[in-house]
Amino acid sequence: MSATKTLLATLAIALSLGLAAPATPALAAASLDEQTTGGSDYDKGVKAVKSEKYKDAIKLLEKAVQKDPRKADAWNYLGYSQRKTGQYDAALKSYTRALEIDPKHMGAHEYLGELYLMTDNLPKAEELLKKLGELCGGCSERRDLEKAVAAYKKSKGLS
Repeated sequence: MSATKTLLATLAIALSLGLAAPATPALAAASLDEQTTGGSDYDKGVKAVKSEKYKDAIKLLEKAVQKDPRKADAWNYLGYSQRKTGQYDAALKSYTRALEIDPKHMGAHEYLGELYLMTDNLPKAEELLKKLGELCGGCSERRDLEKAVAAYKKSKGLS
């Protein structure tokens, strides 16, 4: 076997065993910043949301959408955090952006519907409930919004 063939065979074995580094940095799983700080702004923002630290989440998710403005999930979590802190106009913009990116984003439909209920816009919430029915039938997002609509109607004496 020639030296070139031997080298290629050795390299192929090393790659298959994970002993060789990727050829380009772009193949690395996370950026150097993410490796040294414990995750992306998006990941840290989601963690803050799940810990109900919405003000922290907003700061992190605003950075995340600046870095990747096409990430519908980041816009949805940003809207959720804004809604939870009473920033309804900002939340509306964030949910709208999430749905512009991904018109079938179930979470954004549900949370936008809940925002509409919080701002006394029952017709818009019911539109989103219907839309979720078309998109996913009996998915959890539809069921959750349906419960929220029913609770809203009950609280307002609307059947």
